[in-house]
Amino acid sequence: MAAAEELLRRHGPAKTTVTDVARSLGMSHANVYRHFASKTALQEAVAERWLARISEPLARIASGSGSAEEKLSAWVNGLIRAKRRKVLDDPEMFATYHALAESAREVVDHHIEELCSQIRTILQQGTKEGAFRINNLQAAAQVVLNSTLRFHHPHFVSQAPVEHGKLEKQARQMLAVLIAGLRSGAI
Repeated sequence: MAAAEELLRRHGPAKTTVTDVARSLGMSHANVYRHFASKTALQEAVAERWLARISEPLARIASGSGSAEEKLSAWVNGLIRAKRRKVLDDPEMFATYHALAESAREVVDHHIEELCSQIRTILQQGTKEGAFRINNLQAAAQVVLNSTLRFHHPHFVSQAPVEHGKLEKQARQMLAVLIAGLRSGAI
C-alpha cells in the first residue's frame, strides 16, 4: 500500500499501474494481483486507507471520555483540522486522492456512513446524559454532518480557504447553534 501511495503521489491514478507497483517492490505483477484483483481494487484500497486516517482518530473521540457536548465539539473540530490538513498542506496529493475518491464511490459512501455512526454514538450518549433531546438519531447525525460541510468538505476547503482564526470562530458559532438545536428536541 505504501508503494502504491508513493507512485500515485508521483504519477497520479491514470499513470500508475499494478505493474509499476510490483516493479517498485521488486516482485512480479502477479504477486500484487494475488492481493488486488485489479488496478481499480488497488486504488480503492489506497483511498480507503487514506480515509481511515481521518476516521480512526475521530472514532477515538466518539468512544472516549467526556461529555457528549465536549466530544461533539472535539469531533467536529478534529474533522475540520484533518480535512484542512489533507487539502491545504499537500494539494498535489489531495488532487490524487480526490480523483481516487471520485471513482471509488462505495469507499466514500462507507466513509460517510462511518462518520455518521460516530456522530450517532456521541448523540446517543448526549441523549442518555439528558443533554440532548433527540427523536431521530440518524436524522440528527446527518444534520450534524451536513451542517458542518462548509468547514470540512474538500471542495469548500480548496475553493475558499478561510483564515484559520476566522474559521475557528465560525465553527464555534455553528457548533453553538447545533448544540442548542440538539438540546431543543427539534429533531
